[in-house]
Amino acid sequence: MKNILIVGATSAIAAACARRWCEGGARFYLVGRSADKLRQVADDLSARGAEVHTCELDLNFLESHASLVREAFAWLGRVDVVLVAHGTLPDQKACEQDAELAIREFTSNGLSVISLLTHLANPMEAQGSGSIGVISSVAGDRGRPSNYLYGSAKSAVTAFCGGLRARLFKAGVNLTTIKPGFVDTPMTRGLPLPAPLVATPEQVAADIAKAMDAGKGVLYTRWFWRYIMLIIIHIPDRIFRKMSM
Repeated sequence: MKNILIVGATSAIAAACARRWCEGGARFYLVGRSADKLRQVADDLSARGAEVHTCELDLNFLESHASLVREAFAWLGRVDVVLVAHGTLPDQKACEQDAELAIREFTSNGLSVISLLTHLANPMEAQGSGSIGVISSVAGDRGRPSNYLYGSAKSAVTAFCGGLRARLFKAGVNLTTIKPGFVDTPMTRGLPLPAPLVATPEQVAADIAKAMDAGKGVLYTRWFWRYIMLIIIHIPDRIFRKMSM
């Protein structure tokens, strides 16, 4: 039976991952901002035979992260799997006009993840085992006019995870940076997404579970995003800045 900590547990991707991990037997410590949504996820997992504890928390309160990690480890004991899945999808235009909003959104998607991972890394390193999955985004591979606030936060997360992965590898802990493309979730609903490139949360969850089990360092999900982003990264800047993306 695996002991699993999920931060941002009410996201569609995180909930799909939890359902998948239930199949092998699991104990869950679930963290999320909405008590009602947490209860729904917890009830579903309990019905599938899991033991579940929930913690309602706004991860933007960075000072709460140390106690969150202590309490999660105290309840779970050994932690086999950690999934960090919280975040928002900012309104880029609004962030361009409001620096306070921009900083708040950068904190939600970047700084809060870095803070939490810093607190998590030490007990995981001391434990000497386990797997951490961190949801970043393909948006972090290159800043685009349509979402560069979000992309810059995810770029910071990706770079941080690269260094932390190398550090934790020496202690026997794996860290997988997860880079989804378009996913059909409540966060993206209503956006004009290209249908052939849109994945379901269940498809992404299957990719995440497989990658983390295999100890993979970086996961693009679905797989074709690795090649899409390889093309985008290598578009010359003089051309790229004229494109509407």
